[in-house]
Amino acid sequence: MSAGLGAAGAAPARAFMSIGEVLGQLRPDFSDITISKIRFLEAEGLVEPERTASGYRKFSREDLSRLRYVLTAQRDHYLPLRVIKEHLEAIDRGLEPPAAGPGGPKVPRALVAAEGLPSAEAFAPELSEVRLSRKELLSAAGLQPEQLDQLEQFGLITPRAGGSHYDGDALVVAKTVAEMSRFGIEARHLRMFKSAAEREIGLVEQVVTPLVRQRNPEARARAEEVARELAALSVKLHATLVRAGLGPGLRR
Repeated sequence: MSAGLGAAGAAPARAFMSIGEVLGQLRPDFSDITISKIRFLEAEGLVEPERTASGYRKFSREDLSRLRYVLTAQRDHYLPLRVIKEHLEAIDRGLEPPAAGPGGPKVPRALVAAEGLPSAEAFAPELSEVRLSRKELLSAAGLQPEQLDQLEQFGLITPRAGGSHYDGDALVVAKTVAEMSRFGIEARHLRMFKSAAEREIGLVEQVVTPLVRQRNPEARARAEEVARELAALSVKLHATLVRAGLGPGLRR
């Protein structure tokens, strides 16, 4: 059951409850609840408690949350059991319950929004760029000099154009590589990231080039906006594909 069906009241510390204990948990919020009503909801397939060897019902905290959801939907939104059952089945598949009223369950917002991933605003130019010396970069990132040499050799880090200082992006790359090195990953293993990024950049440039060629402020501003949005979508797609690809392998 989805975490969205958390119990409204404090559940006993025990893992399972008898039907009488469930009744005691529900009665403060649902004064008309009876053991017969709980049995009826079970018969309708809205809750499925386990049974002991002697046939007694064993209700889990999840069963209690499920009953609260059913009773609340009936009392506050007058939903028929058929609709409530459809909601529960959808929630069991990982969807979110509707906030109120007759609307159906929804895809979790965090899933479609990919929360935690960079938004388009993250790709806006920095107003004040960091300028780090080689020594400062090594210290801030926790890299060894030979590691930085390898990163520069493979084109993963380069000094600022026309100088010997490094910017904030170089620091993020250096620090990320330093963290990955704890798992035995070296700069030479990361060339594919550089190649993939270059291909993604090429795709973005292909889309925005017609706007840039218009050579007017409005078109250039729109080109920058499109580039940021596509960059964020690219990262979202990449991260989701990696997560989806790792999932089956980690569950073996």
